Amino acid sequence: MKILDKPEDNLILVVDDTTTNLEIVFDILTNFGFKVITENDGKRAIEIVEDTLPDLILLDVMMPKIDGFETCKMLKANPAICDIPVIFMTANSDTDSKVKGLNIGAVDYITKPFHEEELLARIKTHLQLRNLTKTLEKRVLDRTAALSRALKDLQESQLQLVQTEKMSALGQLVAGVAHEINNPVGFIHGNLGHASIYFQDMVNLIDLYQKHYPNPVLEIQEEITAIDLKYMLSDLPNLISSMKEGVQRIRNISTSLRTFSRADSDRKVSCNIHDGIDSTIMILKHRLKASEDRPDIQVIKDYDKLPDLECFIGQLNQVFMNLLANAIDALEESNIGRTYIEIEADPNQVLIQTLLTEDKNYILIRIKDNGVGMSADIQQKIFDHLFTTKPVAQGTGLGLSITRQIVVEKHGGTLEVNSVLGKGSEFIIRLPI
Repeated sequence: MKILDKPEDNLILVVDDTTTNLEIVFDILTNFGFKVITENDGKRAIEIVEDTLPDLILLDVMMPKIDGFETCKMLKANPAICDIPVIFMTANSDTDSKVKGLNIGAVDYITKPFHEEELLARIKTHLQLRNLTKTLEKRVLDRTAALSRALKDLQESQLQLVQTEKMSALGQLVAGVAHEINNPVGFIHGNLGHASIYFQDMVNLIDLYQKHYPNPVLEIQEEITAIDLKYMLSDLPNLISSMKEGVQRIRNISTSLRTFSRADSDRKVSCNIHDGIDSTIMILKHRLKASEDRPDIQVIKDYDKLPDLECFIGQLNQVFMNLLANAIDALEESNIGRTYIEIEADPNQVLIQTLLTEDKNYILIRIKDNGVGMSADIQQKIFDHLFTTKPVAQGTGLGLSITRQIVVEKHGGTLEVNSVLGKGSEFIIRLPI
């Protein structure tokens, strides 16, 4: 033990109003090797303790001005020095006094006149106990810090696993869907071009027939009237044009799915942020459309002219998905109790704004809704692991944790939230270029 091998490492304060007692204790302790400070007044002793932090205090009970009991109370009331062990020195050995001293925080009693061996033995014991306590506290703190680090690492690993599995599953789904869609869509898209040419050839042929045989037989005239040939010839190009537009929309959706679920490599790639946002909006379009209960959710895009960004675009698309999906959830919650007409008068809106900072070093992305908003207490917790305000089975509490991890740790950016309860929420993403 440190205190047995090197008593000089320990400082002891002796407080007694009798000079003779101070000299006796001083000689015993210094001869053994302890460093000793003496004082004959309780108030000054407290000042010394606050300034020098001794390892142990020997305190006389009977002193003028403030006695040992009062001095001990004042020592124990100060959090900075309350753990320093106090041993009372007294000629009064009655049980009540001892109980009183122990109740106010003393660790032991030494009865006057002193026996040197007993005095040293009690001091050694309590210094050992204090040293053991300090060692145990340090071990607890170290262990707690290690467990905290391990917990944080585990949470980050969980988030990474969830994110990876989620994107992997989505990528596999999209790859399958894209494969199944692209072949027939490509076939239809290619054949529509030929169909349009064939139709135009048939129109030309019909025109030639009408030019050279202006008066067909009655049966042909009746069939022309029955099928309304003139209307058919004028409308068929519109039908083909509509089919081409529909096929193109399907191709756009397929492209958006592939853009959204891009598998990230181990290095960043140069990407257009707006493409990622637009692909996410396309995927969420079914939730933005009007229903029996409400009109369309309006998406207002205010895009600045941005340079391409070196990033993990697949992961950033997940950030946009989480934030936009949460915005839609907040808007739907704000519609509870409102009629269709009331919502139409104050429509649901999501504003997506991008801009380049004046120093051209950062891209800002703002996603703002006019939904239910959040209280200040919830705003402080929303990025915490597993925290969610959604009902059981509807929210995992991982979405915003993953979002923050992607923005902050993967891209060196920042993610902030501004919200007013009942007025809506705004998330601000700041990404370094």
